[in-house]
Amino acid sequence: MDRKEDATLAFCLYRYFPYGGLQRDMLRIALACQQRGYRIAVYATAWEGDVPPGFELHRHRPAGLTNHGRMRRFHQWLTEQLDRQSVACIVGFNKMPGLDVYFAADGCLKARAVEERSPFYRWLPRYRQYQAFEEAVFGSESHTQILMLSAIQQALYVRHYGTPEQRIHFLPPNVAKDRVAGPDAPQVRRAFREETRLQDNDRLLVQVGSGFRTKGLDRSLRALASLPDSLRTRTHLYVVGDDDNRRYLRLLRRLGIAGHVTFLGARDDVPRILIGADLLIHPARHENTGTVLVEALACGLPAIATAVCGYAHYIERAHAGWVIPEPFDQHLFNRQLREALENDRLQELGRRGIAFAQTEDLHGMVDAAVKTIEELASVRDGR
Repeated sequence: MDRKEDATLAFCLYRYFPYGGLQRDMLRIALACQQRGYRIAVYATAWEGDVPPGFELHRHRPAGLTNHGRMRRFHQWLTEQLDRQSVACIVGFNKMPGLDVYFAADGCLKARAVEERSPFYRWLPRYRQYQAFEEAVFGSESHTQILMLSAIQQALYVRHYGTPEQRIHFLPPNVAKDRVAGPDAPQVRRAFREETRLQDNDRLLVQVGSGFRTKGLDRSLRALASLPDSLRTRTHLYVVGDDDNRRYLRLLRRLGIAGHVTFLGARDDVPRILIGADLLIHPARHENTGTVLVEALACGLPAIATAVCGYAHYIERAHAGWVIPEPFDQHLFNRQLREALENDRLQELGRRGIAFAQTEDLHGMVDAAVKTIEELASVRDGR
């Protein structure tokens, strides 16, 4: 007997906002579970935007002087709520104790602390709390099933926590079908460039993602400023993402490129921008996946990304761009950007990306995640 209509799935995250990658993935997975017949209850400190019909939204904004203190109190409240509720599966999108399933959208905190920070950092209360939450998910004694997105991060978690391989379920990327270039892509590109008054020999760079420091926006601005005058005068950068841009406005003014950079904020028409651009740049400092990298491939846009990005290997496999090795070298990135913009084969590289996207599974993440959640819910329900 199918009892999905009686089963509730608890989706837990710290904060929902419409343009976050983790948040978009959560919503897609929750909606897919709802379509399979489950009731969806979401627990968060805040929700921005519309709540999908049928979702039960539970919000709790705890008081506190520090963010980690507030999240500790949120988890205490969440535990109390779930103790009183009958749920088939607890699915977390931030690391916290008590999860049945964790969607591993964030990188390994302990790895960064050990490999990049001073020993003093590991004594800070913020780190100690979040590392304890991380160990509750990835520790060898945990029972949480992990939906893993990045082979790079999987290796780090196994190294630092001894996470059993049988608890790790690797997911393919999640390129939405509306983010794939269609047969009208040439017309879309031409219309976009006409609207933005770009000439045939102009070069449009695009960088996508909120969290400008993490995504390496300062690195992109310095690389743009390093271009020779003849190339820089016809090169423009569009920055798509929701973040405070004040420090970057000061930086681009110091670099003398104020007229070459436009901050677009969060946008719903990212595929159109990718189709209209000449090159995606993504010199991230930390990036668990980098979904925009595979979205660029599907839109026929070559890309430059750092090797820390979990999806950077797709660029190499598609032969549709360049990957900057670690440790990051600004001069190398500057040189690669110049060579890419002077490359008369950019459109050919873009076609390679489209061909790769047509043969690889770049869309199956939601279905694979739902399958794992459903299997665990069935086990918990005794079926």
